[in-house]
Amino acid sequence: LDVVGPDHQDLAEAREARARIVDRDPGAPRAEIGERESEPVPVLDRVVLEDRAASRLVAELDVRADAFWTRGHFPGMPIMPGVLQVEALAQAMGVYVARTEGFGGRLGLFAGIDDTRFRRIVTPGDTLTLEIVMEKLGSRMGRAKATASVGGDVACECTISFIIPPEGALPQQRGPSGTAGTTGTTGEGAA
Repeated sequence: LDVVGPDHQDLAEAREARARIVDRDPGAPRAEIGERESEPVPVLDRVVLEDRAASRLVAELDVRADAFWTRGHFPGMPIMPGVLQVEALAQAMGVYVARTEGFGGRLGLFAGIDDTRFRRIVTPGDTLTLEIVMEKLGSRMGRAKATASVGGDVACECTISFIIPPEGALPQQRGPSGTAGTTGTTGEGAA
């Protein structure tokens, strides 16, 4: 994640996650029932504005032609799935929350996605501008108005709510060997 402006840290993890996008053969067999096929979701490219007085953050996502969804949604006519637009908005909210004192290492989970509307298609080559305006931010939950746009045209708008589960409420994260590890927490996960 490139952050534009003074006093912001470069979040190299976001770049590394984007670099792990798998170029999957569309003819390859799908995962067996019960197995999870995990392909990375979009990761924000940069934060362009953070205005704490207005409880606002603006970030951008460069919609790439090599994104995992381009071959299948839809073949020959790639359109960014709406669920990934909402995920990108949630990530922008997660960045805002993670930069708020007292929230840095906590995991936020979706509590609600309300009043969602899709108004424009998003395709590879577009830059998706993600604007979050926090309406409420408490120690255990938050809510934001979220708008994704391309060139000033609204593509998606919604209200996103999240909760922060109490300590010990989440199952322990499993490592590659299948053994339990520590609970994974990030400040910008599922928001």
